Amino acid sequence: MKSLLLPLAFATLFSTSAIAATSNSTFSAANTLRDHAKQQHLGYDIVESLTVEVGPRIAGSVADQQAVIWAVNKFEQLGFDKVYQQPVEVIHWERGQASAKITAPFPQPLVITALGGSVATPAEGITGVLVFFNSVDELKAADRATIAGKIVYIDARMHRHREGKEYGLAVAGRAIGSSLASEKGAIGLLIRSVGTDKSRMPHTGGMRQTPGVKKIPAAAVSTSDAQLLVAMNKRGLPITVNFSLSSKTLKPKTSYNVIGEITGSELPNEFILIGAHLDSWDEGTGALDDGAGVGIVMAAAHAIKALKPKRSIRVVLFANEEGGLIGAKEYRDANANNLHQIKFAGESDFGARNVWQFATQLHPDNLDLAKDIAKVLQPLNINQGNNKSGGGPDVSVLPAKGVAVFSLRQNGTDYFDYHHTANDTLDKINPEELRQNVAAWAVVAYMAAQYDGELKSLPQGDKPSSH
Repeated sequence: MKSLLLPLAFATLFSTSAIAATSNSTFSAANTLRDHAKQQHLGYDIVESLTVEVGPRIAGSVADQQAVIWAVNKFEQLGFDKVYQQPVEVIHWERGQASAKITAPFPQPLVITALGGSVATPAEGITGVLVFFNSVDELKAADRATIAGKIVYIDARMHRHREGKEYGLAVAGRAIGSSLASEKGAIGLLIRSVGTDKSRMPHTGGMRQTPGVKKIPAAAVSTSDAQLLVAMNKRGLPITVNFSLSSKTLKPKTSYNVIGEITGSELPNEFILIGAHLDSWDEGTGALDDGAGVGIVMAAAHAIKALKPKRSIRVVLFANEEGGLIGAKEYRDANANNLHQIKFAGESDFGARNVWQFATQLHPDNLDLAKDIAKVLQPLNINQGNNKSGGGPDVSVLPAKGVAVFSLRQNGTDYFDYHHTANDTLDKINPEELRQNVAAWAVVAYMAAQYDGELKSLPQGDKPSSH
């Protein structure tokens, strides 16, 4: 671990007496902060620490508990002024073992993984004929008679995009496919992994089960094996598959949102919130999703600390994002009476590649701040985006409560190659790109903390309809 303290000269430069309450001084400080943060290794060191010392940390597990302890200790080591925890009840689901094979017409093995929340199969597995669909919409329109007693297979595909813009369409099969299939009498669900890779590393991920609908076993097939199934289906012969899962859901556990704060020098009860989620799926070590985000926001806040920002900086490491924003919703509800204190919020949860765009969801009166931040971000090759940001998955629950949000949009071209797979590991992170992220987050949080005006969100009727 590199030194966690800023060089003395840097700290002295930004002592309280050195900062004038002028726009020029804020620009100067932000430029220096950006250049300094881009040279530091702390963000990467934090991700390495989390992935090596804790590893995969699915909600409710022993590793999840260890991650909470790790986060508290790390905040304290970094010298945050306040460190505390907020309890969150989480579902405790265990993956167990998964196996699958084509039994006819051309027998061979398949590589699968259980989808989060799936029930187990009988010990001998389930065997059924596959009925193919290209999308959830096709499944919705299908006649029940064509599905009853069979295994539904959804072959929704994704292609690479910098914005990851096909994820929302492809993920529907994972999210609601199981309940839809069950309602039509299916005995199981298989989906093409929600990913852009060409490998035999299947992608897991959570499901949304419809209350009152019978749960059926559900799993994702690797993208390579999905191609195999499609090619086999072209032969016009029924495809019979057997698959087995030993997943189980245990009693709920208590996890925690872990929060670290740097107290503002002039407006300590106004907060700039920067967040990430602490949990991960259990296949890889959660380096990209979302260890990188944890490292980015913790290191960014630490870089700001010596500047003694006017407003407080609050870093929230949310619990159980993967289970459906559980920690975020608890944070929103438990803090319902003081959400007005959060003046600007954003979350890092899209890997570790370079940030290419800064976007906001701010009141028009505050767009001068966005423009000024964009000027300081330009040397990092970050352009200014629109005013329709959702802020990130966990933070997306806040705009409806009157919180202004921002996004630092990363290059997600290959993010879904690794997302929710055993390949989500530390070696996928480029330290130089991670440093660019830290610098960008430090600039945004610091300049928002120094803003002289009142930070406001978009009027309710003007809020974007989607995130």
